[in-house]
Amino acid sequence: MALPALSSSGVKFRRVLAHFPQELSLAFAYGSGVFRQAGASAGPGENNMLDFVFAVDDSVTWHMMNLLKNRSHYSFLKVFGPKQITSVQSYGAGIYYNTLVPCNGRMIKYGVISTDTLIDDLLHWKTLYVAGRLQKPVKILTQNENSKLQAALVSNLKSAVTAAFLMLPESFSEEDLYMQIAGLSYSGDFRMVIGEDRSKVQNIVKPNVPHFQKLYSNILQDCPQVVYKHHLGRLEIDKSPEGQFTQLMALPRTLQQKITSLVDPPGKNRDVEEILLQVAYDPDCGFVVHQGISGIVRSSSIVQSAKTILTAA
Repeated sequence: MALPALSSSGVKFRRVLAHFPQELSLAFAYGSGVFRQAGASAGPGENNMLDFVFAVDDSVTWHMMNLLKNRSHYSFLKVFGPKQITSVQSYGAGIYYNTLVPCNGRMIKYGVISTDTLIDDLLHWKTLYVAGRLQKPVKILTQNENSKLQAALVSNLKSAVTAAFLMLPESFSEEDLYMQIAGLSYSGDFRMVIGEDRSKVQNIVKPNVPHFQKLYSNILQDCPQVVYKHHLGRLEIDKSPEGQFTQLMALPRTLQQKITSLVDPPGKNRDVEEILLQVAYDPDCGFVVHQGISGIVRSSSIVQSAKTILTAA
């Protein structure tokens, strides 16, 4: 059974999609305009801005077509044409946002990312920007038959579970797990200190536990390293050094590289496996993983926020 995203059906979101070039490998809506959030700052979801991400195979061609249909959505960069817009898109998290766009009586914001960049982020957590969005419930509006993209979407969810396990104690609740997962892409994000609501993670998770369960239940049931007591909403994981080493070896490549650079003194040049084995025996293993994730998020969020100066219409 489909879980309700607020009171509205997907028709409202698909009506927005009809305004854009249809060559999309993936389109999804996310945020408080789609899923209810707790807390005073969340406000009534029906009035909140609608946030979208569009993945496209050819960014230059897509922007060219969108400039013909929706030129007013773009900032002054529109005068430089689709190639320059795509060049700006490639910096930071590899996504180009048009913001505060009136559409069907609502304000919307939409980001454009190339399919290849998205797959790279999902598999390797190069920036954890869009991959982080997709670790939380979203409303998928359209998705093509790209098997690499589908496999990367699943891989991203499995990686989120693995990273969260490394930062959690031996026994914890399902809600604890989802709080940890939802917080991954906010670790190190300077906007959580300046500007954005610091209780945001809790506000996202608490009203949406069934949506998180829909995303993660199968992964948890199939995971050999966890005892998933679904009826109790409790989980138990292997916190032995051997168990943690297995989890560390399964992390996305960029996060492994961040962890090794944190732990390995310059000039030693030990291999990744040796360093991760050392981390697995470290009582502060979870903290080291958290620091690695923060390093990824910090750099991409700063560059992406600086880009808004250029892309805001």
